[in-house]
Amino acid sequence: MEVDFRTNREIMRAFPKVELHRHLEGTFALPTLHRIAQANALPYSADFQEFKKAVQFPRDSEPDFLTFLSKFKNDWYRSHQDVRDIVRDSVLDFIADGLFFIELRFSPEHFAFFNDFDRLEITNLVIDAANGAAEETGVLIRYLITFNRGKQDQYEMIDLYKALRGLKRPEIVGIDLAGDETQSPPEQFGEFFKVVREDGVYGATIHAGEVTPSQQVWDAIDMLHARRIGHGTSTIDDPPLQKRLAEEGIVLEQCITSNYQTGSWVDEKNHPLGRLYRNGVPVTINSDDPTIQDTDLTDDYMKACRYFDLSLEDLVTLNLVAIEGAFLPDTEKSELKSRYQGAVKDFRKKHRL
Repeated sequence: MEVDFRTNREIMRAFPKVELHRHLEGTFALPTLHRIAQANALPYSADFQEFKKAVQFPRDSEPDFLTFLSKFKNDWYRSHQDVRDIVRDSVLDFIADGLFFIELRFSPEHFAFFNDFDRLEITNLVIDAANGAAEETGVLIRYLITFNRGKQDQYEMIDLYKALRGLKRPEIVGIDLAGDETQSPPEQFGEFFKVVREDGVYGATIHAGEVTPSQQVWDAIDMLHARRIGHGTSTIDDPPLQKRLAEEGIVLEQCITSNYQTGSWVDEKNHPLGRLYRNGVPVTINSDDPTIQDTDLTDDYMKACRYFDLSLEDLVTLNLVAIEGAFLPDTEKSELKSRYQGAVKDFRKKHRL
C-alpha cells in the first residue's frame, strides 16, 4: 500500500527543507541547556521534565503572547563555553529535522548582554561553533544578524552594524529587524537601513505585518528596502500588496505554529500561507522558535499539507522559492537549487515517491 508521506512524520522529517526564518535564541538543545542551568546554579528544577515545562510554551495550550514572550531568557550563559556548547549542540540537531539549507538568525546582544561579553567576540564564537556543527552534519548554513527594536535605537544599531561589518565574515548574509512592531514602526529605522542599503553587502528582512496592518509591510519595503518580510500575515487582506510582492519577488517568511501560539493568527487551518501560495505570492514555511514552541519545522510542514492540501511538488516549489529568496549571489543560488533538486531526487527514490 502506498504511504501518504504527508501524514507520515518519519518520512516528512526526512524531506529536504530550506528555512529562512529561525531564531537561534528560540532554538536550543534542551539537554545542553538543562546542564548549563544546573552548572550555573540557575533556579530551575534538576528534574528534566519539570525543566522542559518551565522553559517551553505549553504545546497544546491556548494562545498567550505574554507566556510565549516569557520563555525568552538572556541570562543562561555565564561563559563563552556555555555559548559555544549551546550553539554547537543546537545546530547538530538540525539534521534530524531534515534541514538542507538554513539562514539562521541570531542577536549578539542576546548572548552577550547579561555578562556584557564583547559583541564581536560572541558573533565570531556563534558562527564558528555553528559552522563546525553544520560541517559535521552536512547542513548548509548562512547567518542573519538580528537587531531588536526594543533593545537599541537606530543609531546604536548603526554603530554595532559597522563594527560587525568589520569582522568580514562572508557567512553573514543579511540583517533582520525584530521586536515590537506596534511601538517601533519602520519609520524609526530609516537611517539604519539607509546605511545597510548603501553598503550593498547584506540583504534586509523585516518583521512586519504580523500583529500590524498591511501598511507596515508596505513601509518596510518602501522605507527600509526589505527584500523579505518576517510573517506578513496581514498581507492576505491587501491584494495590491500581494501583487507587488509577486512582481518583485519579495518573500514572506511565514510561521504557522508560532503565529498560533503568540495569538497573531489563531485560526491555524485558515492561516494565510495556503491562500497566498495559491495567489502566486512568494511564501515559505518556517519554524521561528521551535524549541520554545515545543515543536519543529516538520510540524509546520505537516500542518501546511493537512490544512492547504499541499503535494510533494508544492513543497518542492516552496523550497525553491526559499532558495530564490535567500540572500546569496545568483551563482550560489543556482548551485544550491541544483543540489537541492538532487537531494529531493534521492528522497523520492529512498521513499518510493
